[in-house]
Amino acid sequence: MTTPGRGLHGRVLDTLGPAITAGEYPPGSVLRTDELAQSFEVSRSVMREAVRVLESMHLVESRRRVGVIVRPSAAWNVYDPQVIRWRLAGADRPRQLRSLTVLRSAVEPVAAGLAAHNATAEQCAALTECAIGMVAHSRGHKLEGYLHHDVAFHRLILDASGNEMFARLGDVVEEVLAGRTHHDVMFDDPDPAAVTLHVQVAEAIREHDAPRAERLTREITVGALQELDILAPNSPSPAPSSP
Repeated sequence: MTTPGRGLHGRVLDTLGPAITAGEYPPGSVLRTDELAQSFEVSRSVMREAVRVLESMHLVESRRRVGVIVRPSAAWNVYDPQVIRWRLAGADRPRQLRSLTVLRSAVEPVAAGLAAHNATAEQCAALTECAIGMVAHSRGHKLEGYLHHDVAFHRLILDASGNEMFARLGDVVEEVLAGRTHHDVMFDDPDPAAVTLHVQVAEAIREHDAPRAERLTREITVGALQELDILAPNSPSPAPSSP
């Protein structure tokens, strides 16, 4: 389905982007814009706009007298939310989920420790509200409602850390949390222990207890990796060790 508001070039992207990230066009493949425009039944200007978006993600590059060249995955902007979404929709989903979850394991505990020092009263109240929302949606197969509060909770931690680099990872964390839910890499109801941990993290941040906030958040991310071992067991990679 084409993403609303993106028009014809969005329809092209929603087909071509996943095909590139899934390896249907190997690195070095030459894409002819004229041929693609004809194939997608769009104008050349629409095709050029789609190519510009793919170039901004570093998936392809244009070369005069050659065409549009598919770049190797090492060159891709792997932090781009759309690239993450496309990769999670493909066969490489288990490895992508694990890679993103390991990233969370490295960043979020530190961010929670910083948030215990830097969070405002308003941010602490919002974290508590999100945690309560997670509890309220943790039973009865209410995963979409749970996801809404879960995403807001983790975004708040990254923002409240006071580190602008961590805060910019909010979109990445949202994509991995949404990907787990939308691709059925979640239990029908969230793990009660994980839900409780979120409540305790909110408490630790509100009480300015940085070591406890960091330790509890690490437990959350380690638990997420353990869930992947059960629900998406392919392409394992080691979890970061606890200090």
